[in-house]
Amino acid sequence: MSHATNSQFGRTVLRPLAKATECTTLEWANTFTRELPGDAALEEAPYAVLEKQESDELTVDVPEVLLRASREVRGLWSWAVSEQHENPQLISVSPSGAQLIGLSASAFWQNADIAAMAWSGSTRLAGSNMWAHNYGGHQFSIWAGHLVDGRAMSLGETVHNNIRWEVQLKGAGPTPYVRMADGYAVRRSSIREYLAAEHMHALNVPTARSLSLVFTDRVVVREERELGAVVARIAPSWVRFGSFELPASRADHATTQKLADYVIRYHYPDITHNPYIQLLERAVTNTARMVARWQCVGFCHGVMNTDNMSILGLTIDYGPFAFLDAYDPDFVCNHSDYSGRYAFNEQPRVALWNLTRLAAPLAALINRSTDSSESETVNVITDALNAFGPQFNAEYARVMCRKFGLFGEARDDDVDAVVQPFLDLLAEAGTDYTYAMRTLCSVPEALSSNTVDAV
Repeated sequence: MSHATNSQFGRTVLRPLAKATECTTLEWANTFTRELPGDAALEEAPYAVLEKQESDELTVDVPEVLLRASREVRGLWSWAVSEQHENPQLISVSPSGAQLIGLSASAFWQNADIAAMAWSGSTRLAGSNMWAHNYGGHQFSIWAGHLVDGRAMSLGETVHNNIRWEVQLKGAGPTPYVRMADGYAVRRSSIREYLAAEHMHALNVPTARSLSLVFTDRVVVREERELGAVVARIAPSWVRFGSFELPASRADHATTQKLADYVIRYHYPDITHNPYIQLLERAVTNTARMVARWQCVGFCHGVMNTDNMSILGLTIDYGPFAFLDAYDPDFVCNHSDYSGRYAFNEQPRVALWNLTRLAAPLAALINRSTDSSESETVNVITDALNAFGPQFNAEYARVMCRKFGLFGEARDDDVDAVVQPFLDLLAEAGTDYTYAMRTLCSVPEALSSNTVDAV
């Protein structure tokens, strides 16, 4: 696991420029690193330093320890540099994912070797200055402080069809947030994440998207020696609940406000008054809908820490996830979740708990922006959080009733009278959840007729 490095971490070797092709050319519209406070220890992007050099060397006078060694950072992000990977091989490209950012899958395959180098991070896309997000989080309900993955690097933001997308590589090398890890990803987990995101999108569940999957011959040590991979993934934003929690935990309310203003400006631009309470309300609504759809398709996230919760209500960070086989509401897919905190049937409750953690850093902003008393702020936050249950229930009922062929407006008793008894039967019999739902398509036509008032 050797890094491309000069002795004593005094300088850093950067990646050469990728050959310009249709699959390596993007127009960058970066705002995150331009508008939000970053790592004070390294203010200038390494590739910006390179551009000022008169030589053709790829080595710059930037201490590699600032880019790859774990350390505490006060800002919301740090510059990052990907690694050179041995024998990168393009394995898959999502055609619909590529289209989202104005690329085509065919362009990847027509230039497969070039694409493999660029989308593994072995070469650099023109104009890209990579960075890593800095955030904290509650892990299994306990504040864990700084809690970044350490192996995800953003290539930049690009706008296509008026939608902003932040492009990331996962497994391309260590960042300043790597902690005790190595910054790499293995093929096994990378395949799972790549496929899961696209599958969830096909199921109409809000999710980050996959772009490409590249295998490498890098040896990565986990429980055993495995070979490496890099996933390129995209989302309108990778800001999480934990992105707000970390500066707030340091009483850095100015940075918390800058982040909130940024998210509203670029992702909720229709918010015009009481912005911070509306930001919380949007997070509540979008999270409720997302988790309701998880429950409808039998998805178990496995690690619902606050650092894995998107401020946009997207499914992100596919780790020890699973889909239900035999229907078991108490199913736990994460072998390290000894208490069952993130069990399938606990996901709505945990989502609300996480939203409560998000409300804490927003509370000070709400209080100051509205000149409200502390009790008034508590009341408006409580009202926002109390909306989670009704919104979750409404979305769950809507989707589940469609599964049962009840296409009219959901009635208050549909879930209790139809859906829950069916699920109880599945749990008692240990029936496969997805298969059971598919068999509903085979219900005799007479039973699904509009003249029949019950199933």
